[in-house]
Amino acid sequence: MKFRFYALKIVVICIIAFVLQSFILGFTDLFILNKMSWQEPWRFASSLLLHGSFGHLLYNMFALALFGSLLEKFIGGRKFVLVFFISGIIANLIGINFYDSSLGASGAIYGVFGVLMVIRPGMIVWAAGFPMPMLIAGFVWAAGDLIGLFIPSNIGHIAHLSGMIAGLFYGIFVRVRYKEKRKSDNRIIIDERDVRRWEDYYMKD
Repeated sequence: MKFRFYALKIVVICIIAFVLQSFILGFTDLFILNKMSWQEPWRFASSLLLHGSFGHLLYNMFALALFGSLLEKFIGGRKFVLVFFISGIIANLIGINFYDSSLGASGAIYGVFGVLMVIRPGMIVWAAGFPMPMLIAGFVWAAGDLIGLFIPSNIGHIAHLSGMIAGLFYGIFVRVRYKEKRKSDNRIIIDERDVRRWEDYYMKD
């Protein structure tokens, strides 16, 4: 699989979108996730590329560049893009029922986390200031969002958790397919005609 830097390309798109948000009045309103999204469904995807502040953008883009590139390396660029947008859209489809409006790539990034938790559970990453396996780090991040559900804030904890669950399911699918492929690759296929020739040559009276 050729590495095509799709995670970094999405980072660049998000940065360009943030610049447009900052200088074009009404740009954010055209693409943010809100109650209009049922009539304007592109918002479920376009809102993933928008951010509410420079800090919001910086934090998400660092996570996307790092973990997105790792996932892209493991499963390929096209599958990574599918994980990013499908996880993000699922997060938005659930989140829209709880928030009046939302924006940001967090739900999609949590989908990336979810896949990595399954296919690379022992990979060491930094979380909460400590190095730990990816599987444990994912549970730490999920626990933080579960606690956040009971603390009023502007953070889409439900969207985060929804994206991670979507990623977990895809990760399980990838892992099962990989095991099946490994079993298939390890099989030795012998042509029956070769067996007959061997029998005729070595087992004749």
